[in-house]
Amino acid sequence: MNSARAWVVYGVAVFAYVTAVLQRTTLGVSGVQATDRFSVDATTLSSLTVAQLVVYAGLQIPVGVLLDRVGPRVLIAGGAVLMAAGQSVLGLAPDIGLAVLGRILVGAGDAMTFISVIRLLPSWFDGRVLPQVSQWTGTVGQFGQVLSALPFALLLHDLGWSAAFLSAGALAALSAVLVLLLVDNGREVPAFSGPITLPTKALTRLRDALGRPGTQLGFWSHYVTQSSGTMLTLLWGFPFLSVALGYGASGASAMLMLIVVGGVLSGPVLGLLTARFPMRRSNIVLGIVAAMGVAWAIVLAWPGRPPLWAVILLFVTVAVGGPGSLIGFDFARTFNPLRSLGSANGVVNVGGFLASFVMMFLVGLVLDGLDRAAGGSGAPEELYSFDHFRLAFLVQYVIVGIGVVFLVSARRRTRRKLHEEEGIEVAPIWVALMRRWRRRSAG
Repeated sequence: MNSARAWVVYGVAVFAYVTAVLQRTTLGVSGVQATDRFSVDATTLSSLTVAQLVVYAGLQIPVGVLLDRVGPRVLIAGGAVLMAAGQSVLGLAPDIGLAVLGRILVGAGDAMTFISVIRLLPSWFDGRVLPQVSQWTGTVGQFGQVLSALPFALLLHDLGWSAAFLSAGALAALSAVLVLLLVDNGREVPAFSGPITLPTKALTRLRDALGRPGTQLGFWSHYVTQSSGTMLTLLWGFPFLSVALGYGASGASAMLMLIVVGGVLSGPVLGLLTARFPMRRSNIVLGIVAAMGVAWAIVLAWPGRPPLWAVILLFVTVAVGGPGSLIGFDFARTFNPLRSLGSANGVVNVGGFLASFVMMFLVGLVLDGLDRAAGGSGAPEELYSFDHFRLAFLVQYVIVGIGVVFLVSARRRTRRKLHEEEGIEVAPIWVALMRRWRRRSAG
């Protein structure tokens, strides 16, 4: 455990995840070009990403069950192959129908990657290193957004649509080869043998994972923290920045980089906080959500176009939601045995992407409705106006607000179960702070 071999396996697995994030986010920087290439409106454009995320979210639980059956290595490599195929289809697609098929393949491959990488970690690391490498995984993985915002965007501009997407697919194929050569499943993961079935034991593990309040707490933590940033990076951030705010393609790419930078800076801090205060992880999650709500309110309520500092503040704050969503997997690890951790991680990972695809689709619907009501022609400069985005982005408050209600409920049940089974009582944060203040005052 924690050996040099462990770091080699980890490095290759994280490289595969970085390339998966690249494949996932390429449409985010090519949305305006896709509108023109396929002659579609905002709702139809959002269907490309929604189809990708529906497949991603829908496969999380089956992939989680399969992960406990065959281990991470096969799934990471297989996912990379699917993503390479999907990007190739999208790059060569002459119409929106084939483009949707390409994104479905990307979503299917992407679904196999992250939870498989997370599943590797307990097999190679232990102690206080484990929650930290979990955070590092999400943080380093976001460099895939750098690859899509910079080199991919440059290829798209200089060489065109097909060359850019085929190049991205080639990188996914390379990661598949490296995984097959260098990654090993490690301990407590069965070797692949025989046909794949869903035995009663696997379904029992899934049912047990679903029934644990700690797994549900992880699901809703992931739901409320990841969705806003995913909505921006996968689809609506680029047209919002480049057209609605008038920053242009280069300015939009630079601003999207703030999500990566913010994640890189905040990820290690959150990793240390979750390791140091394991009983206050849900308070960290709720604090992140509150900060994002305030940052969005400043931008959307600003009279006229918001100033640059407000937009920077928004994107830096939203960036914290990325590593913040990994706290959901820490809940899954804490409250589930290793034998069913793949299933639990699959359940958790559905959360953020479920919220994301609902959010993205509703934003598209609102944009189209406002454009039609204003008598617009569907041209990007009319469709993607700031006034339209100002109203469309309000759907986040409804979607995330629902998640917060369920998160608080799941936290209450998790704490009750912890008290019943282990005698550990977790007081509300304000009570704990008052007790600490009184102890210091008395001292």
